[in-house]
Amino acid sequence: MPVLEIFIPIIMILVIGIVLVTYFYLRSKEKQLIIEKGLDSESIKLLYNNYKLHRSSYNLMKIGIILVSLGIGFGFGLMGEENGKEFLMPLSIFVFTGIGFITANIVGKKLDDKDKREE
Repeated sequence: MPVLEIFIPIIMILVIGIVLVTYFYLRSKEKQLIIEKGLDSESIKLLYNNYKLHRSSYNLMKIGIILVSLGIGFGFGLMGEENGKEFLMPLSIFVFTGIGFITANIVGKKLDDKDKREE
């Protein structure tokens, strides 16, 4: 069994490396395709600026809502597990995480709409 434990960090480093290499390769491929299409530098800047404007600025808040709800679900699951109800752990984690996703989506949409009205 100790031999398998040695491979875990090696595989993790390899996977991270493959993901990074793929990301940079696809990014350079995208730039090559844009250049082949004949777009000038102003069009490219406009394209990337529009992409950045459409991204939500509330992503960290959404992640926070989801993680808090995951923690609440984990806490309720542990309380249920102490009482002998083992099924309560996965149930509460999934239910509260789902509630967190729904809440984050609703709050994010309301804040995005508020920002659009202010502009």
